[in-house]
Amino acid sequence: MPSRKKRRPTKTNNRVYHTAFWPLLILSFILWFIYRGVFQFSVFFDELIGKAIFLGLPVWLYILVSGFREIADTFAPYKIRRGLMMGIAFGGLYGFAAALLAVVRNPVVSPSLAFATSEFWWQFWLALLTGFWESLFFFSFVMLVILRTLKNWSLFGQLWVVVGIFLIFHLPNAILRFQGVEIWYQLVLLTLFAFGQSLLFFKERNGYSLAISHAIWGMVLLFHF
Repeated sequence: MPSRKKRRPTKTNNRVYHTAFWPLLILSFILWFIYRGVFQFSVFFDELIGKAIFLGLPVWLYILVSGFREIADTFAPYKIRRGLMMGIAFGGLYGFAAALLAVVRNPVVSPSLAFATSEFWWQFWLALLTGFWESLFFFSFVMLVILRTLKNWSLFGQLWVVVGIFLIFHLPNAILRFQGVEIWYQLVLLTLFAFGQSLLFFKERNGYSLAISHAIWGMVLLFHF
């Protein structure tokens, strides 16, 4: 009988694909921390160029090195329509929750015609850029890898790892921009937001829905906080 060739044991996909995840994530944080602490560029530069370099470029490199194409699939063209609808729906919920917190913080409510100003739509464009880069990095990239590499963890534990990474990256900005109790307000809002986005991404695997809801959330924070 012909002899069978013994197959060599192969490594799991987690080890093959995701070995570079934590080193790349730590390096990205260090560079982002230095960038936010040392340089003071315009908001437009930060959202268009800065985040493209420090959040977008690591994701692109990771896809090239690991071959983990599932990251790019979260922004597949066929997901645009559903992503827009879900993003508007959940963004509205986030905005309502943030508005309630704003009322608790400052009970005086006054009408506003912000939608009628060109500055509002310019800020919304910047918020869309923020939503895209941060959704790509923290959820399409970080969360997908966490779900793959921490399979033995509960979903609740996996989500809190993602939320923790999200907060660590946002902490330098909160410290630089706010003082005292305002920092705690920001951390509470960011925690609730990140957890909600994690649940939405787990259900949908749709980057568009997260980018839109993130943009709406950002505008609510800008307006009320």
